[in-house]
Amino acid sequence: MAKAAPAEQLKLLELQGLDAKLKSLSNRRRSLETDPRIEDLQSALSIATGELATAKMAVHDAEMELKRAEADVEQVAGRIERDETKLNSGTGLSKDLVALQKDIASLNKRRSDLEDVELEVMERLDSLRERLAAQQKIVDDIQSSFGAIRAELDEQLAEISAEETVVRGRRADFAAGLDSGMLAVYEKTLARRGVGAARLFHGTSEGSGMQLSPGDLAEIKAAAEDDIVFCPDSGCILVRSAEWA
Repeated sequence: MAKAAPAEQLKLLELQGLDAKLKSLSNRRRSLETDPRIEDLQSALSIATGELATAKMAVHDAEMELKRAEADVEQVAGRIERDETKLNSGTGLSKDLVALQKDIASLNKRRSDLEDVELEVMERLDSLRERLAAQQKIVDDIQSSFGAIRAELDEQLAEISAEETVVRGRRADFAAGLDSGMLAVYEKTLARRGVGAARLFHGTSEGSGMQLSPGDLAEIKAAAEDDIVFCPDSGCILVRSAEWA
């Protein structure tokens, strides 16, 4: 059985206190790193970004459609201009001039129809651009919220890291002054059980929170003062004091 002086064993409670503090800081870190707001915002941002891409594509397609409509109007307008120039010159056979007049009338009708199409595309494009601007604002707002929360969490994580550094330094300094054999038993117990040591107070193990049975208490009472004893329930080292029984 491992042994350590009773006064040395009492020091394990302070070491356990430092380890409990480190565990609490680790739990806080894990809680911050898995903050549900981040996941919710990432999901919302993914959806909003997808809708933004769709809106951009719709605007792009409408812009291309408008260019084609403008080109069609320009092409017909050019033909009308050429025919009117030829008609106004007065040269050519009368039947050719009559044919030109008919072509010009037909082209003017065609231009009117194309201009209606052009106007419809322009109006639709304006609406699509408004939708794009609105969707961009949604994305910007989500990114802004995400950035603010991320900054808040990063600040808290930095505070935890700084506190962990201080506590680890204190633990290292304190552990360096402990009995090496006892410390080795404690470290092994901590790694396996999650708790390295706890007080035995009025027959109750503070490691498990359970009242020990009369048989377990009798075994512990029979152990030498420098024996390292363990909680039968939690498996951690039980530190006995004057009030242990």
